[in-house]
Amino acid sequence: MFTGEYRHTVDEKGRLAVPARFRAALAEGAQVSKWIDRCAALFPKADWDVLADKTAALPVTDTNSRTFQRFLFGAAFEITLDRQGRFVLPSVLREFAQLDAEVVVVGARNRLEFWSPENWRKYSQQMDQPEVLAEHLQGLGI
Repeated sequence: MFTGEYRHTVDEKGRLAVPARFRAALAEGAQVSKWIDRCAALFPKADWDVLADKTAALPVTDTNSRTFQRFLFGAAFEITLDRQGRFVLPSVLREFAQLDAEVVVVGARNRLEFWSPENWRKYSQQMDQPEVLAEHLQGLGI
């Protein structure tokens, strides 16, 4: 399970280090793609396959289904970690997530999310408000 918040930097070659404690979970391969809320997300191969299977079961005739599949798979890249635990984060994903040198890496259960510090600050400030968080949790059965 991916948890926690970390600060990392993207080097001049577009490489980003994965926190050391999560590298073993990515040893079998991983996919990185655009993700919801204007961040990029890195999924271990097994979790990516589950997501891919779920989207494959959606009706192709449904506009929302097609939109989500294009959003997700149209900007998806298979990655491998180098010996230092880094991978190249493609420029299209860095641009989408508005990432410069500094990146906030957020553990989100089955994935790592990559946020610009400013977008993460705005998002987390909003979620830190009890009434906003309660509104988002309403109806989830938690």
